[in-house]
Amino acid sequence: MTSARQHPRWVPYFFLGPFLLIFAVFIAYPMILSAFMAFEQNAGPGVSEPVGIKNFTWLMRDPAFWTAVKNTTLFAAASVFIQLPASLGLALLLNNKQVRGRALWRMVFFAPVLVGLPFVAILAGLVFRTNTGLLNVTLHWLFGFDPEFAWLQEYVMLSLVIAAFWMYVGFNMIYFLAALQNVNRDLLEAAQVDGANAWHRFRNVTVPAIRPVAAFVVLLSLIGSFQLFELPYLMLNESAGPNDQGLTLVMYLYQQGFDRGDLGYASAVGWVLAIALFGFAIIQRFTSRQSEADV
Repeated sequence: MTSARQHPRWVPYFFLGPFLLIFAVFIAYPMILSAFMAFEQNAGPGVSEPVGIKNFTWLMRDPAFWTAVKNTTLFAAASVFIQLPASLGLALLLNNKQVRGRALWRMVFFAPVLVGLPFVAILAGLVFRTNTGLLNVTLHWLFGFDPEFAWLQEYVMLSLVIAAFWMYVGFNMIYFLAALQNVNRDLLEAAQVDGANAWHRFRNVTVPAIRPVAAFVVLLSLIGSFQLFELPYLMLNESAGPNDQGLTLVMYLYQQGFDRGDLGYASAVGWVLAIALFGFAIIQRFTSRQSEADV
């Protein structure tokens, strides 16, 4: 007690020290270094040349970059407008006490998250495989579908969306389920007594209650979508697929930094991506405040 009174100022920093050290070495220093590298052109380790803002001008003129932007945006849109409504629907279903085996179903839908993204990507690659893939075999058995149809050649983005849906629909379901369990039951019962049907109770009571969590899940999905790399990289055998159909922004960054060896150009790509994600966060924060003010 006496020692704490004699050293009230440095004690908190003593406990914060390990975190601050790790943050400085593995986050702050690399970010500062990459900010300087974004204005350089690299031709290998220790070989760099200042180019000013040319990395960013080259970036805006590269058709492959805009292909990556288009693919990533399509994937993000599918995550927000297809995956999240499905997650909310599952949460509403499993929040119903009349559904039997709710704990088991929650575990079933959440299980892909437990095995990890690399495993899901490899397994999804096997599912979409030509001839012997589970999807083609099942469709051929049920509908006479051509078993030689190449999903990972013809419909790359659709295959990625389906694989990500399987991976993350249960993950986002948990967020919505936690939010639904905190909805005021008295308000729901009062609305029911007043004659509100299920849709009106959901729209006027449930949605305002879960809105903060929903906004967080949307932002999380957008950030995760724009950081997509492992799923297409592993599903497409370490490539971007035919005609760059599976090329994402992070994969484009990887190709420029590690395949071409230009870490300066890759840093410029990374900072453009970081600024875009920061913009998403600002927009989400602004819209959340506006919706809260309207309520």
